[in-house]
Amino acid sequence: MRPLRCRRCRRTTPEKRAQEEQAREKGFDVKVAKFPFMANGKAHGIGDTTGFVKLVSDATHGELLGGHIVGAKATELIQELVNAKQLEGGYPEVARIIHGHPTLSEAVMEAARAADGWLIHG
Repeated sequence: MRPLRCRRCRRTTPEKRAQEEQAREKGFDVKVAKFPFMANGKAHGIGDTTGFVKLVSDATHGELLGGHIVGAKATELIQELVNAKQLEGGYPEVARIIHGHPTLSEAVMEAARAADGWLIHG
């Protein structure tokens, strides 16, 4: 098991970690994309639009370097990024996966689309 692929979930205010700075120090061409739950239909449906999905990626190859999900069902949604990473996919692959509608997981897809340059709802 690779420790970098193990998700860490906390039900608390997120730690102030500078993933972008760490990735730049390692020589990655860093791309950061963010999608707010305010723009997600399911979040409106459940009455909780606080939070966001944030992806830290390598712009050169589309590799997912890290991610933050803050908001409703965050500990369940993070698994999609873990799965993509484990299958050696990146943000371009996550962006092209068809997601159910309306679902909170669409926020993960939209963040990936933002990274890939074709955000639809944001």
